[in-house]
Amino acid sequence: MIPIPASELILNPDKTIYHLSLHPEQVADTIITVGDPKRVSMISNYFDRLDVSVRKREFITHTGEIGGKRFTVLSTGIGPDNIDIALNELDALVNIDLVNRVPKPNPVSLKFIRMGTSGSLHPEIPVDSLVVSAYGIGLDNVMEFYDWTPSPEEEELKEMAGQLVEMGKIHPYAVKGSTALIEALRRDEPLGITLTSPGFYGPQGRILRLPNPNAERLLKLLPSFSYKGIPLTNIEMETSAIYGLSRLLGHQALSFNAILANRITQEFSPNPKLAVTKMIETVLERLV
Repeated sequence: MIPIPASELILNPDKTIYHLSLHPEQVADTIITVGDPKRVSMISNYFDRLDVSVRKREFITHTGEIGGKRFTVLSTGIGPDNIDIALNELDALVNIDLVNRVPKPNPVSLKFIRMGTSGSLHPEIPVDSLVVSAYGIGLDNVMEFYDWTPSPEEEELKEMAGQLVEMGKIHPYAVKGSTALIEALRRDEPLGITLTSPGFYGPQGRILRLPNPNAERLLKLLPSFSYKGIPLTNIEMETSAIYGLSRLLGHQALSFNAILANRITQEFSPNPKLAVTKMIETVLERLV
């Protein structure tokens, strides 16, 4: 097997992976991803023991144990481009022999649990509530760079999303979350379709000083969209890329979304930290 070149699999002088600065033994099989670096310590404060604390750029990693179970918490920063870095490097840490630079013969399957924040598209999904993503629809182009073959239902959802968006150069893709993780970790939270955007303002229909000709139409149409009885519930910036790359790499992924904004009622959470804390405690209790 031909070794992966140094220009493609980049290691730091201490042999850690390039962006995350981690060694393989510093990563648990269950990885909690968050966007905000400050949220890492909010989660690791619940650990019984903290074994690893590493920071490079926006990527902060804490690995430790709760109730005898090992978890890694990683801040990815905002957006699907950062997800491309984080998931590929995490996969490389567990599934590539970094000394000989070749894939390992028996790949490890990781579990990715996203604890993110999001905006609701329905009045009945209020701020401070929690939504579980059955599917992610990506408005980004990350998956265009990989050999991606959607399932029949993902292809059907993608075609429906394309007709809904109709924004010319944007070609949505659709990915299903892990059914096993949904069954294990979801309780009575709304199950929804999450729209992943490559930006926070124009791509999500917000208008400040720049005109956005699609904003009004987009926000009127999105709440009416559903697939197999599952509504399009929220907009954020990471879920579809996490779902897509996890599927390609042989991992499982599930996205939890703390609703901080309601785009229809134009409300924002009066206490976003409390909403995030509630999500963290809810999800950790189920994981442990």
